[in-house]
Amino acid sequence: MRAVISVYRKEGVEEIATVLRDLGYEILSTGGTARYLREKGIEVEEISKVTGFPEILEGRVKSLHPVIHGGILYRDWKEEDRKDIEDAGILPVDFVVVNLYPFEEMMGKDLDLKEIMEFVDIGGPALIRAGAKNYFRVTVVVDPEDYGWVARKLREGTLTEEDRAYLAWKAFNHTAYYDSVIAGFLRRAFEIDETEREKTVPMKLLKELRYGENPHQKGFLYLNPFEEIGVARAEVLQGKEMSYNNYLDADSAVRIALEFPQERVCVIVKHNNPCGVATGKTLKEAFLRAVETDPESSFGGIVAFNDTVTGDLAEEITSIFLEVVVAPEYEEEALKVLSKKKNLRVLRFLGLGQTFEIRKISGGFLLQDEDTSLYDRLEVVTEKRPTDKEMEDLIFAWKVCKHARSNAVVIAKDKRTLGIGTGNVSRVDSVRCAIHRAKKYGFDLKGSALASEAFFPFRDSIDLCSEVGISAIIQPGGSIRDKEVIGACNEHGIAMVFTGTRHFKH
Repeated sequence: MRAVISVYRKEGVEEIATVLRDLGYEILSTGGTARYLREKGIEVEEISKVTGFPEILEGRVKSLHPVIHGGILYRDWKEEDRKDIEDAGILPVDFVVVNLYPFEEMMGKDLDLKEIMEFVDIGGPALIRAGAKNYFRVTVVVDPEDYGWVARKLREGTLTEEDRAYLAWKAFNHTAYYDSVIAGFLRRAFEIDETEREKTVPMKLLKELRYGENPHQKGFLYLNPFEEIGVARAEVLQGKEMSYNNYLDADSAVRIALEFPQERVCVIVKHNNPCGVATGKTLKEAFLRAVETDPESSFGGIVAFNDTVTGDLAEEITSIFLEVVVAPEYEEEALKVLSKKKNLRVLRFLGLGQTFEIRKISGGFLLQDEDTSLYDRLEVVTEKRPTDKEMEDLIFAWKVCKHARSNAVVIAKDKRTLGIGTGNVSRVDSVRCAIHRAKKYGFDLKGSALASEAFFPFRDSIDLCSEVGISAIIQPGGSIRDKEVIGACNEHGIAMVFTGTRHFKH
């Protein structure tokens, strides 16, 4: 009986090697692994001695040989295979333990392309795939976490074909992930903009969540190896375990907060929609203004800041019930205050990465670039021009509206939201909803600004805006009734600005 052991990460491999030795396996290994096992008192045979061919090209070629791969791929249930290996003098290999060069870890190092390509493993995946293909006879182990139970079953003589099939599945999954990381790296390195006819998205499990959107659904958090920052990688400083919905809402809140790099802003999100957004001279002021816009919806919400949380702000945060607080940094005093709310989840967030969005539909997937644009232009299309203050509020409302679910409308004044209408199936209903929410909390809409993430199909929304005193509107334009809508604005003395960019969010 023969086993091939060739691992980059060597810690713990002696556990399974010891059992193999005790069961009478001849262990074949490559240079570094052979030295490691000998230091642990386990006798091994160098692969180069078995093949009669030395390692060459500084170790690039060492296990790629018929003596090794013939021994792994040999099918003991086929007479032809038995004859082939007997004629060639090849002994069967029954066990393969391999892990790979750390290409993913090297992506973040300051290496040129020639240096990093040295960490593309060739022999390792070939050994893994050969062993997995022939799992009917061969056991292949790629995950060090499997050493313990495999070693135990080996010693007990209870390792089954079902076990080998499970290990083969893990093996192919592992090499698929490994290759997808390399392909993704090369796409970036070579600045390839071509649409991929075949695509594998690399994802690495960080943790299993308590459940998904609902308790009867399983939920998981995976990392994207090409995004070193983002909500998935945020540091959880305290509180209950983050849920699936917490991560969704925190991501939405942070994306809005980062639209305001030059201002202090507070964003409150509920059910993946903004319910209060405001700027302020301080973050405390921004928080209080944001809560005031919709105190009912703020209850149990997720709050995000784009600057350091201070002690006095933390006191205000703990005065109401919130699920999650996300910020780039916290003062020591702030963390002491927040720690009084044991269940409050507190995250330190370092920014956003940008790749693509992927969504599951029945039978396939939808994939698109992330929406990183704000507007194409700011074109005044009405007789009345917005004042400087109105333009500030228009852009503020537009930034928030970009992240609200369609159909979306945001009313803002003095750089804070007054009313938000989202998720309605008609735009005029979203306008009604936004006006209703603003009036519910006693806001005067006279002189306020309204943003619509897509065009107005009719003038009815403009007429409603006029009734409550909204004085400026921003929208993409592009409707066949743009003239009618612009005419309604001129009729009511409302300024209108076209952006040329739509921000549907379904």
